Order: sequence, then C-alpha cells, then structure tokens
Amino acid sequence: MRQPETRYAKSGKVHIAYQVIGEGPIDLVYVPGFTSHIGYAWEFPPFARFLRRLAAFSRLIWFDKRGTGLSDRVEIASLEQRMDDVRAVMEAVGSKRAVLFGQSEGGPMCALFAATYPARTAALIMFATFARRVWAPDYPWGRTAAQRQRRCDDIESKWGQESALVSVSSLPSLVGDPHFRQWYANYERFSASPGAAITIFRMNSAIDIRHILPAIRVPTLVLHRAEDHSVHVEEGRYLAGRIPGAKFVEFPGGDHDEWAGDSDAVLAEVEEFVTGVRPAPEPDRVLATILFTDVVGSTERATALGDRAWRDLLESHTPRFAERSSSFVGARSIRQATACSRLSTGPPAPCAARWPWSTPLPLWASACGPESTPASAR
Repeated sequence: MRQPETRYAKSGKVHIAYQVIGEGPIDLVYVPGFTSHIGYAWEFPPFARFLRRLAAFSRLIWFDKRGTGLSDRVEIASLEQRMDDVRAVMEAVGSKRAVLFGQSEGGPMCALFAATYPARTAALIMFATFARRVWAPDYPWGRTAAQRQRRCDDIESKWGQESALVSVSSLPSLVGDPHFRQWYANYERFSASPGAAITIFRMNSAIDIRHILPAIRVPTLVLHRAEDHSVHVEEGRYLAGRIPGAKFVEFPGGDHDEWAGDSDAVLAEVEEFVTGVRPAPEPDRVLATILFTDVVGSTERATALGDRAWRDLLESHTPRFAERSSSFVGARSIRQATACSRLSTGPPAPCAARWPWSTPLPLWASACGPESTPASAR
C-alpha cells in the first residue's frame, strides 16, 4: 500500500497536515500522542500495519497537531485551540460525525471534543491516556515537578539521538531493535525540534480534564496496558470510572504506543467497538507450496556463451518464470542468480513438477509442498 497523500486543512491561520486512508462506512479520527509525523510514520512496518488495519474497517483520518510534523511550526496553543484542529480537519474532509481515537496526549483532546461537540462524536476511544499530567493529592499517579523537569532536561540534551532516545524506554518490546532505534531517532527529529518538543511538553503539564469527564455522553472505550510506565494503568481506570457508561479494557505488556507489542489485541477491541463485530484472528500457519526453478548446467553454459549472452539469457529467465507462474496464486517471487522461486498458498498444482516451459533453456523445476508455513513468512 502506497503512503496516502498528505493534504492541509486551515484551523484559523494555521495549516494542519492530514491524511485520509480507507473507504469504510465509519469515519475514525486518530489523534496521536506527544509528537508525530504522518509521513515518516509509514516507514516503520508495525506502525504502518496498525494504520492499515484501522483503515480496513473505517475511513481513517489522522493528522499532525499544530507545531509538530508536517503541520505549521507555530507557537503551541492551548488544549482548547488544539482541540479545534480536530474540527478543522473533519470539516476539510466532509466528515459530519466520527469516532475519535486518542493516544496518550491525544486522549484529552478527543475527550474535550466529545464533551464540546457530542453531536459530531459517534464514540470515543482512548489508549494509554490520562486526565491530568502532574501529581496532585487527589491524583497520585501524575509526575512530580522534579520528574517533569528531569524529562524536560532529557529532551533538551538527547532529543533525536539514536544512542540516547528520550522516549524509547516507553516501548520495551522494541528497545533492543536497532532498526526501530534508527527509525525512532529520525521520527523524533522529524516530528519536532527540541525547543518545540519542550514547549509541547510544558503545555501538556497544564492538562487537567477531570472536570469534563462526567459531561462526556458518548459511547466510550478506555484501553491501557498493565505495565505502562509512561502513564500508569490506574489513570486509565480513573478515566473509565468517571465517564458515564465507559468500558475499560486492560492488556498485558508495557508498550505505551498502541501499534507496538500485541497490537492485534488492541485492534480487535477497537474494531468490535466501532463496528459491533469482532474480527476473526489471522491464522498462524497456512498451507503453502514453494515452486523452485533453476537453469541446468548453468556454469558450463555460462562459460560456453560468454558474459553478454549469459546475461541476456538470465534476463529472459525471470519474465518467463513470472509469466508461467502467474496462473498460480503466488504470494512472493524471488530471483537469486540462475534461480527463481514462488511461494503460493494451497497444495501444489498437478502440473507443477512437469513444468510446461517453451524455451530453449533446459530447466529443472520442483514443487515442494504441501507445507505448514508460518503466516509471517508469507
């Protein structure tokens, strides 16, 4: 799937970058957390897969909040002004009513929108989010002023450095993945400068939506992972306990972002809540056939033909293989030097071992199967 086109909505004088993915019957507005970059997010497969899954049952609308990503890098506004960016994006795409899905700092924005515009909010979903960001006697899970300052200092000195990522500890299932660390370092830098990140961080310290929670009168789903060290699970329970009729679902694990870790469990809850139907789990193993062809006597023929003629012969091998194998339901084609292979679902076709190839090339063909193949290898 290609990365969707990025467009811009006007929220006052500010340009808000957004994307629309999918053509489902329900509009789903996804509001990411602290910082984001809707273009570069697609470069990390688990994040891209999560977005595609959401778009499979909805018209997914998501955007970079003002001051972050591809949106205008302006002075960060109040939560109320940033909340109005949701309305501006919905207006731009012609969405009259939508399900709002907020992660972390995106949660209070969505909650405020739901309380302010109930007629335009079909439902509310919040993942790993909070009602208040700092400690208070009646909110003991918030961070103290000293803890917030240490985090602010880390952003100042370490933002976007692969060797000392500021936020990577909130994603324990990925912390040892070097590809993730490289992508995430870029993601931080692309999403915001250190100064912008500090400004957003300080603005988030002022968030307190406890007083609006009883005013939310739309169906609400609150999701949280039990070992999340960025936002304590009790903060999710607090939200669900004060929003009338809210449902709370707790997952194992400690990843703060919903696209990390066991994202399938999160997606199943979201899809059921939005559509009323729980998706069937993807199979772990499938019946598959591997078809492999090779040029017989390749070394001797290469010597006899010479380099140029041999290269021309190999170039004809690949398209002929693709043409002949296209009648099978192939999931993957691979070329390695003189060989081609294709992984297809289902048992081998009767003719696969007697390859009907009208070519002067002597070929050896083999169909290996059926095999019980891990779905992840498809």
